[in-house]
Amino acid sequence: MHKKGNINYFKLLVICPEKPGIISAVSNVLLEHQANIVQFDQHTTNPKDGIFFMRIEFDMEEGDAALERLEQGLQQLSQTYPMEWQLKNKAKAKRMAIFVSKADHCLMELIWRWKSKELPVEIPMVISNHPDLKDIVESYGIPYCHIPLSHETKEEAEHKTMELLEGKVDFIVLARYMQILSPGFIAKYPNQIINIHHSFLPAFVGANPYVRAFNRGVKLIGATAHYVTNELDEGPIIEQDILRVNHRYTAEDLKIAGRHVERSVLAEAVSWHVEDKIIVHGNKTIVFT
Repeated sequence: MHKKGNINYFKLLVICPEKPGIISAVSNVLLEHQANIVQFDQHTTNPKDGIFFMRIEFDMEEGDAALERLEQGLQQLSQTYPMEWQLKNKAKAKRMAIFVSKADHCLMELIWRWKSKELPVEIPMVISNHPDLKDIVESYGIPYCHIPLSHETKEEAEHKTMELLEGKVDFIVLARYMQILSPGFIAKYPNQIINIHHSFLPAFVGANPYVRAFNRGVKLIGATAHYVTNELDEGPIIEQDILRVNHRYTAEDLKIAGRHVERSVLAEAVSWHVEDKIIVHGNKTIVFT
């Protein structure tokens, strides 16, 4: 129970069919329960008959009992406005597991931001199908779990992974993890697994994409961060960025530049997820930045 006088910060995410009065109705419920709105964002797909999205940050001086009454008020409101809503405690740090193979650039970007407190998360574990990055990860005090994986052992390895994660993580980041997750695994973490890949897809699928991009003389490289679904690399897109290149770039130059873009795009996407700035609707995202 919070002590009286403490300020508690929360985030409210709302999806509902567009209907006059929804903003006022939600605001009034917050006001009735002594919640002070400090930030408000909204978006509608169509002002007449579209879908309405809303994100509100607010604080309350009351404790758990007041929060429970607010939740009841929102639940009652959802009978009048058929809305889906989520209430998040801003003070509660999300627990992030990182999956990685051999490339370390995205992994280290996340660890550096976590270490500098730019990314307010807990990292209970890093899981990898290779032992290569064990020493550097453990040097930061983060447990490193090496789970060897082959075609024959994939099901067993994934089962072991799920056992390690159970009750210990809120979301997963695939920081250049070069394995495909099963539908059963993905179903356990809907819209809670974030992946990063280069922007050459679907043109250059498979190994050595930067060499093939160099051979084609590409002028743009980039990266896409998205939520993982059963459709490979086709989940809801969170963030993308590009970088212009030219004929002076070697294949290795392209690879280095690509790593820089992948690092920043993934870190941005993870940050928005941690801050509850993303609402997923179908195969698209609404990102309140």
